[in-house]
Amino acid sequence: MTASDEPIVGSCASALAKDLTRGEFFAGLFALGCASGLASRVIQSVHGLGWLDALLGTFEISVLVWISCAAGISLVLQDRTIGIRSSELVLGAAFVLLAILPVGPVSWLAVTALSLYVINTADASSSRRGALILLAVTVPMFWSRLFFHFFAELILRIDAGLVGWILRTSRTGDVVEFADASGVLVILPGCSSLANVSLAFLCWVTVSQLVNHKKSAYDLFWCLMACISVVTVNVTRISFMGLSQWHYAMFHSWWGDAVANTTILGLTVGFCVLGVRRELFRRI
Repeated sequence: MTASDEPIVGSCASALAKDLTRGEFFAGLFALGCASGLASRVIQSVHGLGWLDALLGTFEISVLVWISCAAGISLVLQDRTIGIRSSELVLGAAFVLLAILPVGPVSWLAVTALSLYVINTADASSSRRGALILLAVTVPMFWSRLFFHFFAELILRIDAGLVGWILRTSRTGDVVEFADASGVLVILPGCSSLANVSLAFLCWVTVSQLVNHKKSAYDLFWCLMACISVVTVNVTRISFMGLSQWHYAMFHSWWGDAVANTTILGLTVGFCVLGVRRELFRRI
């Protein structure tokens, strides 16, 4: 770039900052960050399952994540305030550089940082609500996974302890004896309740922000009920698997996953809707 080009670039950036709405600017950044973060999971799913099975399984990404990403970006886009600060253009450029890296966790880190910035600086309520949803998306997509990486043994032992208590069988670490003593059940990371608990938290944030729910003393109760329902369904399913080899084969199957996931989704959404019923029914 020559010296004569610098004023042109500067004038273009200035024009962009004046004409672009803050909603369009930040929604575009969030869309890029979410797309980049989801892309690695989509590619892995397609590679492992094929296009059709991956598509039917929503690319092994919860439908709550897809809905929350769309809802958060849509709310941010509603901000019609004109004018982007020069510092925000620099922030946007740094965000793009991080988002285009072919590393999913880096994209979610960038989305986390941008969400916190928008929450703390945005004047429009819709932008803050959208950023809160997108911040919550990073919990199941990045932060809960990072937490599990460091505390996997403890988390799996808790799940195993609950299953062993229900079956009244011995437990060693994350290994539980079958109720009929025909073998042992090993609780693997994919069976942990933590992932679905983080999705229950995401569901609460998404539903409450979409209806612009006013904070209440009962919010913690409804969020906890959604999380507890997730753990209850997950532990119950694993306990059925631990009855015998036959039960394991029956419940550890495609339809077993489908029934459990549908039940978890229904209970999670149900408790969250009950928590925001006043605002929701007022809109209806």
